Amino acid sequence: VQLQASGGGLVQTGGFLRLSCEASGRTLSLYGVGWFRQAPGKEREFVAAISWRGSSTVYADSVKGRFTMSKDNVKNTVYLEMNSLKPEDTAVYYCAVDSFLGSIKRRPIDYDHWGQGTLVTVSS
Repeated sequence: VQLQASGGGLVQTGGFLRLSCEASGRTLSLYGVGWFRQAPGKEREFVAAISWRGSSTVYADSVKGRFTMSKDNVKNTVYLEMNSLKPEDTAVYYCAVDSFLGSIKRRPIDYDHWGQGTLVTVSS
């Protein structure tokens, strides 16, 4: 499966962005999908994930209540809506697929297909 992330950009503190991750090659309806981010000089960290059915989501504590992840199996796309953005949300955001059925996973090592990333910059 190939993943194409988009939607990043420059936004002011308190602003909104919606990231998209479009898949090709395979249907996302079979896979759990995660969003991760990596800020300069920091390790890649978990942001959110959605189950293969799309019925369950989990979020990092740092984004809970501000970010919402959803999945459109018809469009073969997942989304990450980001509200009330903060400067500490600045990072390259990556979507990734977990092609092994099971519980939602939070570790990058558990995801085996990755998109190229999209940069989100939040100015103070």
